[in-house]
Amino acid sequence: MTEHVDVLIVGAGLSGIGAAYRLQERAPGKSYAVLEQRDAIGGTWDLFRYPGVRSDSDMYTLSFPFEPWTHPKAIADGDDIRHYLETTAAKHGIADRIRFGRRVTTAEWSSDDATWTVTSTVKDGSTEVVTASFLYLCSGYYSYEEGYTPDFPGLEDFEGEVVHPQFWPEGLDHAGKKVVVIGSGATAVTLLPSMAKDAEKVTMLQRTPTYVLSQPGSDPVANAARKVLPAGLVHRVARLRYAVMTVGFYMFCRAFPRASRSILLGLTGRSMPGVDRDSLTPPYKPWDQRLCVVPDGDLYQAVRAGKAEIVTDRITELTPKGVALASGEHLDADIVVTATGLKLVALGQIDVSIDGTKVNPHELYTYKGQMFSGVPNLAWCVGYTNASWTLRADLTWKYVADYLNHLDAKGYAYGIPDPDADFGHDARLLDLSSGYIARADELLPKSGARTPWKVRQNWFLDSWDARRTDLDEDMVWVRRADLPATRSGVA
Repeated sequence: MTEHVDVLIVGAGLSGIGAAYRLQERAPGKSYAVLEQRDAIGGTWDLFRYPGVRSDSDMYTLSFPFEPWTHPKAIADGDDIRHYLETTAAKHGIADRIRFGRRVTTAEWSSDDATWTVTSTVKDGSTEVVTASFLYLCSGYYSYEEGYTPDFPGLEDFEGEVVHPQFWPEGLDHAGKKVVVIGSGATAVTLLPSMAKDAEKVTMLQRTPTYVLSQPGSDPVANAARKVLPAGLVHRVARLRYAVMTVGFYMFCRAFPRASRSILLGLTGRSMPGVDRDSLTPPYKPWDQRLCVVPDGDLYQAVRAGKAEIVTDRITELTPKGVALASGEHLDADIVVTATGLKLVALGQIDVSIDGTKVNPHELYTYKGQMFSGVPNLAWCVGYTNASWTLRADLTWKYVADYLNHLDAKGYAYGIPDPDADFGHDARLLDLSSGYIARADELLPKSGARTPWKVRQNWFLDSWDARRTDLDEDMVWVRRADLPATRSGVA
């Protein structure tokens, strides 16, 4: 017999674990299962194993609000984050609900019986079918199968190793070697100081500079407070403090782009004297693209020590011995790292259909940042681009539990965000101009121009709305008593 659960969660990373906890906490009567395509807990933090992999936001906001972060580092290494996720899942009994090696391929909704039929490919090649009343996609929005690498001329002629950070080979030895890291985003600025410790030289080759801000790698106030105060209290205060600082600085940058640009460039210029100013000056305003945080200025230290350099140029081709640039320069390399971005996907690359009609994700409008126009009983957990992922994820986790309780309280079988609502004009789901987002313009769902269809990047407003959310706003409800199977006496 096909197994049925009230809620099926897809993904056992940070999002899936948080979703499961809030479900247990706020809707404890609901049965659930978690499907994970990999063989371990952690999602992003199990996949990425490149040197120095770490959080790019503080751990007080990235960690769970219900499980205090007690590690002394505020900007944490990937291993520490993965251990934290594993420990949290085990502590709260979530690990026992996870089924590994399940790659979800299709999800089919039937309005007649208000049920999702979800098919997975199991690692041994077999298929598995689970039905659920609610489907919760917590697998993020980028592909685990492939990253983005431009078609560099001469790539096949390069005699060294070419590595994408998403698929870092175990045991790759870069000690004493010349490394060229192509890219200027969070991955590149993490790799540069980490690899520079052992490499002969590391060059970050960028086409466009990125705004970089140094942040303390640990929080002495929080670390000291934990010695005399309960860990939960310290965590809550630190979480609020970091959230206000992060979101507040973002709002300052958007409101005063000239002033914030001057501040950021001034700080970076003083930290890396002698570096060509053009290599430090992005052509866009702060937060048009994601700002990169470096702990304790490790990027600056590597450049000042002469073990690393930043080059701004365009690639002509890869040669057998390195990278030829448009300026005529040549960068010798034993290893080329293509830190050139992620490939975004929608709805976990699952083929979703409603009553036999396949869903095109790009035709959907996002409802309250988590559900979609015309799609019943389905949510997608997506975090902020300008702050910690978890700040919005936790709002989503709570909303889904409250939504399920609302169904039971009203006798509803399912709800549909109104496909005929007034969305306003179209906008991007992710409000950044970064290349990886622009490449997914025709793929991702859309944002509308008014609430509840507008996807905001503002934790203050979203938190306020979450406290007084109207669960009936722009929703079409179907009562359980009105299902065809119920009326015919079958159910």
